[in-house]
Amino acid sequence: MAASKSSRKIVYSASALALALTVAGCKPVGPDYQRPAYTAPSAYKETGAANITVPPPPAPNGGSWQTANPSDGMLKGKWWEIYNDPQLNKFEDRIATVNQNLHQALETYLAAREQVKIARSAFYPSLSAGPGFNHAKVSQNRPLVLPPQNSVVTSYNDLTLEGQASWEPDFWGAIRRTVESARAAAQASNADMANVELSLESEMAEDYFELRGLDLQTQLLTNDIDDLTNQLNLTKRRLKGGVATDVDVAQAQTQLDQTRAQLIDVGVARAEFEHAIASIAEYDLSGFSIPPAPLVLNPDPAQPNQDLPKIPLGVPSQLLQRRPDIASAERRAAQANAQIGVATAAFYPTITLGGGGGFESTHGGTWIQGPSSLWSLGAQASELLFDAGRRKATTQQARDLFESSASNYKNVVFLAFGEVEDKLSDLRILEQEESAQREAVFDAQHSLDLSNKRYKGGATSYLEVLTAEATLIQNQRTQATLRSRRFASSVELIRSLGGGWDASQIPK
Repeated sequence: MAASKSSRKIVYSASALALALTVAGCKPVGPDYQRPAYTAPSAYKETGAANITVPPPPAPNGGSWQTANPSDGMLKGKWWEIYNDPQLNKFEDRIATVNQNLHQALETYLAAREQVKIARSAFYPSLSAGPGFNHAKVSQNRPLVLPPQNSVVTSYNDLTLEGQASWEPDFWGAIRRTVESARAAAQASNADMANVELSLESEMAEDYFELRGLDLQTQLLTNDIDDLTNQLNLTKRRLKGGVATDVDVAQAQTQLDQTRAQLIDVGVARAEFEHAIASIAEYDLSGFSIPPAPLVLNPDPAQPNQDLPKIPLGVPSQLLQRRPDIASAERRAAQANAQIGVATAAFYPTITLGGGGGFESTHGGTWIQGPSSLWSLGAQASELLFDAGRRKATTQQARDLFESSASNYKNVVFLAFGEVEDKLSDLRILEQEESAQREAVFDAQHSLDLSNKRYKGGATSYLEVLTAEATLIQNQRTQATLRSRRFASSVELIRSLGGGWDASQIPK
């Protein structure tokens, strides 16, 4: 009979547990997440630069050919390798292993990932167990104590070995929404880390090409100094021959000194970019230097110049998947949406299942025995009846925060498209400007050659030569600056397109 009662209790307990598990599997309260709607433009406006690869138009209905997948031509992984520069590749590869800003972002992501595990732990019961020993003496004068002649025991041992279990089934989905929120937060943190990495990589490439542009200016100014030195020597010889004047020599010396000063000034800027590169790649500045490597520049506008690498643009809708800052904003909207469900679950009762069991005895010899066993099972439900509007305000706050996150996502997307258009127009205009500047350098060189002939023939003063030389030097430096700006703008475009990253890299 006792065994039958025990069996029924076990059956009842198992049935209650099965019911709890069934109910816990119900749909969680709160809205399911829907990505904030944003309609991408059908095409980019600015696609006129020669190094921009625009995807082909879609295949016509019923056509016999089929276009390739638009993502086939996208930049992937180490995007900087399209520049085919081993020195740049070396610096870029080093960032992932040594940069402390990136390491900080990584650790922040790892911490967010652990928060997902913390949230998931609430799905399972909490268990505790342990032995206990207590020796106590009861007061003989306490109320309801029998007289001493009845031999009441007032001093005893109490040995226990007991375990406790407590579980709050996820009836309303509060735990599931919490896990959903934590997972979205971790994914956003992962996208933030990718954004930090992309920013460091693009900053490295920009600084590197700015430095190489300064190397080009150094090369041009060095050549100019050689030419001016020859001009000064020629003027001195003409002075001895009675053809030139002291003023001509003084002007030639002044122009030479000014150009040397410009060369020194370029060295100051180059040193700063070298230090910036060392800082990003975590090199010891005391022993770090970058050998000069000028950008190739062909002064003849009739000849082809070293061009920028081809950059696949892709269709605008792909930008939503390629930029880590967009992915981060979208995941934070998902995180905020899940918090609405967490807040809504607070309106429903809290149900807790508990149980315990173990052994208890006054003697060690009978401690772990059947008659010393004990157990208990129970359940508790509670409902908050009055909170002065706190839950309602919390839920509305969660909804407002979601709307705020959704608006932030749309704004990030809007600004991203604007940034891409800016960089595309920069490349198009700089390409046109550099082409015009090459013509200006060619003309300035021709003007200087004519002035030198006129000066040697005695048809003009040295002032004309001096003016032509100054004009040529200025135009050469402008051309070198435009060259490095085009490379830097190409890097900025790649960064605005998301580099070689896409949202599929976010951990699921």
